[in-house]
Amino acid sequence: MGQGFGCPEKSRKSEPALNQSMRKAEDGEEGREEAVERGDKQLRALCGVADLNNGAIGLYNMGLSCCLNSLLQVFFMNTHFTVILRRIKVPTVDTEQKKSVPYQMLLLLEQMQRSKQRAVYPHQLVRCLTLHNLKLFVQYDAAQLFLSLWNLIKSQITDGQLADRLTMLYTIRVQEYLVCQKCSFETKRDSNMLTLPLPMFNSCSQRLKTLEDSLCCFFQPELLTDNNMCLCEQCERKTPCLQGMRLACLPHTLTLHLKRFYYRKSSWTQKISYCLPFPQSLDFNQILTQEQCHPDAKEKADWQYDLFGVVAHSGLASFGHYCAYIRSLTEGKWYCFNDSSVCQVLWDDVKCTYGNSHTHWGETAYLLVYMRKNPQ
Repeated sequence: MGQGFGCPEKSRKSEPALNQSMRKAEDGEEGREEAVERGDKQLRALCGVADLNNGAIGLYNMGLSCCLNSLLQVFFMNTHFTVILRRIKVPTVDTEQKKSVPYQMLLLLEQMQRSKQRAVYPHQLVRCLTLHNLKLFVQYDAAQLFLSLWNLIKSQITDGQLADRLTMLYTIRVQEYLVCQKCSFETKRDSNMLTLPLPMFNSCSQRLKTLEDSLCCFFQPELLTDNNMCLCEQCERKTPCLQGMRLACLPHTLTLHLKRFYYRKSSWTQKISYCLPFPQSLDFNQILTQEQCHPDAKEKADWQYDLFGVVAHSGLASFGHYCAYIRSLTEGKWYCFNDSSVCQVLWDDVKCTYGNSHTHWGETAYLLVYMRKNPQ
């Protein structure tokens, strides 16, 4: 949705030093054995040659680019993602390098980690994105831009194994089903999702009180009757059907999309700003029923998550501003990435993004990024 230039800084913020933590996490991900196998030269190529002791680096706003900046910081602070990014095959032709989104993201990451300044300009990456019809001075929706960025990254990674790792890192697997209420004939279809689009209201248009309520509502089956009846292959006619979705597999990095923007019949977009609390930890085994999970799901014991990032929107649906709150994976501290400004914050500051219907310009969480606990 809408974006603007700048927003007031929160209290209780202090300047961080994050890059060293990012480096340590990436080194741990690769492991000592690979370092020995590849040799010191290859290890430096993998981890980069950046001086990582310069503190966290912001990104200057280049023209309604706060949405892009926030998403880039969420990608870069996820060391599981940057390990994949550092392994990509570099295009050999200059024109291909300029069009490669993952390569330009890698160059920007290295530039940020080398920089002695408080922020850098993402010139080359922005030019690259314009070649793929992602223009400047456009008010993007963070959920849509995240999907566009991720698809560009995945489609341009030429190493099949790396592309598979990226898929496993972010992709949610579900099973959609339709059950005839006359003969119990069931049709099923497996599908992948990059985010779970969570409602703010239930089927009776009642406000949902918590994130857990929203998750339950999303996986709650719906009875299709009257004009919504579906054709049953076995009955060979339209019948009342139960339509729903079963959770089959959750990724290491789980992205939840709070549907705070909705379109009225007059084509006017409105923002839902009321409070929806979200927890620091999620256990899907405590939230979903057995019927809402795929019977063959084998990783249910690992469906426990900690909050990693919040992409928050302030302002109205037609105009506003994005920033990102991200928890360091090594330090456990929270930081606010607000374009060129990067500051340490407290959990109470993050909680301010729960929302408030009485504050139109207040920050409200829009994308929630959770990281799996104790990954295998």
